[in-house]
Amino acid sequence: MRRVAALVVTIVSVLPAQTPKDVRTVAKQGPTAIPTVAQYLNSGSTDTRLEAVKQLINIGGPQTVDPLLRATRDSDPEIQMRTTDGLVNYYLPGYVKTGLGSSIARAGNSIKAKFGDTNDQVIDAFVIVRPDVISAIGALARGGASMDVRANACRAIGILRGHAAMPDLFEALKTKDNNVMVEALIAIEKIRDPSVGPRITYLLRDLDDRVQATAIDTAGVLKDKDGLPALRSIVNKPRNKKAERAALAAIALMPEAEDRGLLSNYLNNKDEKLRAAAAEGLGRIGNPADVPALEKMWDAEDEKMLPRLAAAFGLVLSGKLDLGEQAPFRYLISTLNQAAFHDVAYAYLVEAARRPQVRAALYAPMEQGSRDEKIYLARVLAASGDKDSVPYLEKLSRDSDQEVAQEGLRAVRSLRARLQI
Repeated sequence: MRRVAALVVTIVSVLPAQTPKDVRTVAKQGPTAIPTVAQYLNSGSTDTRLEAVKQLINIGGPQTVDPLLRATRDSDPEIQMRTTDGLVNYYLPGYVKTGLGSSIARAGNSIKAKFGDTNDQVIDAFVIVRPDVISAIGALARGGASMDVRANACRAIGILRGHAAMPDLFEALKTKDNNVMVEALIAIEKIRDPSVGPRITYLLRDLDDRVQATAIDTAGVLKDKDGLPALRSIVNKPRNKKAERAALAAIALMPEAEDRGLLSNYLNNKDEKLRAAAAEGLGRIGNPADVPALEKMWDAEDEKMLPRLAAAFGLVLSGKLDLGEQAPFRYLISTLNQAAFHDVAYAYLVEAARRPQVRAALYAPMEQGSRDEKIYLARVLAASGDKDSVPYLEKLSRDSDQEVAQEGLRAVRSLRARLQI
C-alpha cells in the first residue's frame, strides 16, 4: 500500500503546473514537448486546455494529430472549434490563420464566430486524410457544443473532402440553423457525390434566401436532375433576382434539350449574369443551331466580361478551338492572366478540358504561355487531364520558373492520385 501511495505522489509531482503560462513555457521546447503539452488537455481549467490546443497547433506535425483528436471530445465550444481548425491546418497548412476559429469572440462560456462568404478551400487530391479525423469532425458536425461548432465542422469536412462524414452533414441540415445548413451544403458540393443530389432537392424552396441560393448552387454542381422542375419554376416565378440568377445558372449546368427556349430567351436580358448563364447552358446543350447566336453574343459583348467569357466557353464546346489572337479559345486562356476573372476562365477550361480534343489543344499554350497561364493550365489538367497529360505536366515541373515548376509537380501528383496511376 505504501508503494502505491509513493507511486501516486511521484506521478503527481512530475505533472506540469496547470496554468496557460506554464503551457506556453513548455511548448517553447518544440516537437519534443508534445507529450507534455498533451497532458494539459486533462486539466480542470478550460483556459489551460485551450492553451494546450493552441500550442499543439503552433508546434504542428503528425505527432499532434492524436492529442487534437482527443481534444475534439472536450465539452468547451471554443476548444472544439479551434481543435477542428487545427486538424484542418495539419492537412492544409496556414488554415488556422483564415479559418472560422480565427474570428472567435468569447463571452463567458459562449462563443460566436464571424461567418464570411469565402469558403472555397479544398485539399489537393493527393492528400490522404486519416479516417479517424473525418470521423471526429463528423461527430462535431452532428452534435457539437454549439451551432457555430457544428457549422465550423461542416466547413472542415468540405475542405477535407470527407465523404465518410456525409451522414453527419445530412444530420446538420436538420438543425434549421442557417449557418450550419449553408456550411453543410457547401461541404456536400465540395465532396461532389452526384448520388446525394436528390436528398437536397427539398431545400430548393427553403424560406431563407441564403440557404435557398446555396442549395440551388449545390444542386447545379451535383447535376441533380430531380431538381430541374423546381429550378424552372423558380426561374419563372423568382422570389428575388438572386434566386433567379442562381436557378438559371443551375439549370445551365445540367440543361436538357427542352431548356433551349428558356435559355435563349435570356441571351438578350439586361442582367449580365443571366446572359452569361444562358450562353453557358446553350453551349452545354450543344445544338449547332445555337452557334450563330453565341457568335453574335461573342462579338457584341465587348464591355461585359462575364457574358463574353460565357459565349467563348459555349463556342469552345461547339468545337471552336482556333488559337488565333482574336479567337474565343485564346480569349479564355488569356483571361487566366486577369486577377478579377481568372477563376471564371479556369472553371470553364476545367470543364471543357474533359473533352479530349480540347485537352489536346491546351498542351501547346501551356508550354508557351505566361507564368499565370502555365500555372492555371497545370491546375486545369490536374482536374481534367488524362494519362496523355502526364508527360506535359512532368515537363512543366522542370520549368525554369520555380513557381511554375512547383505547380507542375503539384499537378502531376494530383493527376496521378485522381487516375490512381
